[in-house]
Amino acid sequence: MSLVLDPAAQDLLFREARTANTFTDEPVTEEQVQAIYDLVKYGPTAFNQTPLRVVLVRSAEARERLVPHMAEGNRPKTATAPLVAILAADNEFHHELPALFPHFPQAKDVFFAERPAREQAAGMNAALQAAYFIVGIRAAGLSAGPMTGFDFAGVQKEFLDDDHTPLMVVNIGKPGDDAWFPRSPRLAYDEVITTV
Repeated sequence: MSLVLDPAAQDLLFREARTANTFTDEPVTEEQVQAIYDLVKYGPTAFNQTPLRVVLVRSAEARERLVPHMAEGNRPKTATAPLVAILAADNEFHHELPALFPHFPQAKDVFFAERPAREQAAGMNAALQAAYFIVGIRAAGLSAGPMTGFDFAGVQKEFLDDDHTPLMVVNIGKPGDDAWFPRSPRLAYDEVITTV
């Protein structure tokens, strides 16, 4: 069975998509970010909990606060990317559940009354949403440079609060010169998929 999605779209979103390491200076507009969000907000999560929160780092002052928290190799690209997004999990997402999961508003208290349960659910579902966000960036014709090489505690203290856990930092823009490392290998189907 072949995929329904056009092969060019498959390439754009997956086969030809890469983590960008350099970017042009073409700005990423608020309209582009809005379009990305308006697409990816429909991606499924458990209980429709949508715990992902995004901090857009646009100002020079904010960039100067972020770059020192990045791993040494990630600093130059974070300093020069047109837009940087800090993706975080909201550990207090359950307050939105009565509106987001209206057919079972009690889920807020039945499943997520305890902070450890919320943190686990928020981390897993925000990571899922982060993947949608990256695919959405690609769908907008932009490139993403997602990174987990940074001081998590430092980024949390500088940009978030105790109720938000940083997941990754994503550089966003049009790819620049020598943006791509060679494609790394992938596991084969039978190395990943098992039928029982």
